[in-house]
Amino acid sequence: MTTLHDPPPAERVPALVEQFKGGLNAPICLTWEWTYACNLSCAHCLSSSGRRDPLELSTDEITSVIDELQRMQVFYVNVGGGEPTVRPDFWDLLDYAVTHQVGVKFSTNGLRLTPERARRLAATDYVDVQISLDGATREVNDAVRGRGSYDMAVRAMENLADAGFRDFKISVVMTRQNVAQLDDFAAIADRYGAQLRITRLRPSGRGADVWDDLHPTAEQQYDIYSWLLGHGERVLTGDSFFHLNALGSEPIPGLNLCGAGRVVCLIDPVGDVYACPFAIHDAFKAGNVRAFGGFDRVWRESALFTELRRPSTGGACSGCPAYDTCQGGCMAAKFFTGLPLDGPDPECVKGHGAAALSAVARDSLPRQGKDHSHRTVPLGMPAVPTARPDRMCDENPLAGMPANPAV
Repeated sequence: MTTLHDPPPAERVPALVEQFKGGLNAPICLTWEWTYACNLSCAHCLSSSGRRDPLELSTDEITSVIDELQRMQVFYVNVGGGEPTVRPDFWDLLDYAVTHQVGVKFSTNGLRLTPERARRLAATDYVDVQISLDGATREVNDAVRGRGSYDMAVRAMENLADAGFRDFKISVVMTRQNVAQLDDFAAIADRYGAQLRITRLRPSGRGADVWDDLHPTAEQQYDIYSWLLGHGERVLTGDSFFHLNALGSEPIPGLNLCGAGRVVCLIDPVGDVYACPFAIHDAFKAGNVRAFGGFDRVWRESALFTELRRPSTGGACSGCPAYDTCQGGCMAAKFFTGLPLDGPDPECVKGHGAAALSAVARDSLPRQGKDHSHRTVPLGMPAVPTARPDRMCDENPLAGMPANPAV
């Protein structure tokens, strides 16, 4: 197994940031959700996944986009969902991407990572695996991700380690309940020869419903910052925590940049392209890969991405002495908490976000435009289907799939 990429050296980061602000010819971090279907119902799911969308891209449509990404020289994609491995064509699509010079890092809850699959992945170049785990203990993890999810993730990690798959990722969304477990997460990663990745909880998707209760306190934000200063060279963050840089003179390792529409974007299961994986809303939709010109045209010519690549003045934050270090924080976190995009981050460590939130009408916050949660009716389907649909949109998102998870 070949590692897809390593973080850029610290001395190159400032120059890279300035180059990235104006956008690139192709994204360097493309998140691509292949399905909304999922066997879990995580409380903070950013895409409100659960049931499969009847308009989901077909196998041929996905391979066509992969061909396009190869022409654009996109080095790799972050494949997610939902649970991407529930697609019957998942393993074929993974092989197709790799043979067309597009590496794949896929996120999974471990559902289908059998010993056989783990051995196959360990022998495949340009593939990385990211196991989702939001608690270093069963109690903390399952409270957010659902009963049995901890054991499922552990089995997957054991299978990968036994197969000799080194440096797979353990991905943790930081919550109020697991900040104190950072050292324990690092120990789990060491145990399985993996690399720890921690990311920020955003009020996106179902995360909006639990954000007030789950997002770390101000004291815990400082704990995360301090811990990353001591461990950041060994821990990936996806540049989730650059808003914490205002806490001190030493920045957290990373690009310190919101890359939405500049170097990152999202393709969702029905082909819609959004500026950010955490901002699935019409306000951030740039186009669809099914339209004329495909993904390439959306990336290069969409009005939204063009606007996001313009120089920013910093808005209400421009007068803050910490602006150069925190860059105003996360666009999605602001939007879904009702704050202006040129205002402070809701978790601004200087307290400006808390002050701004006090003036927001909480009953009129914007909501994610798509909800495929198990409790809802899938897009385009009648409330009471009169016949079995030809695609998997039943109550059970795995309906119609082979019973053997190794298939």
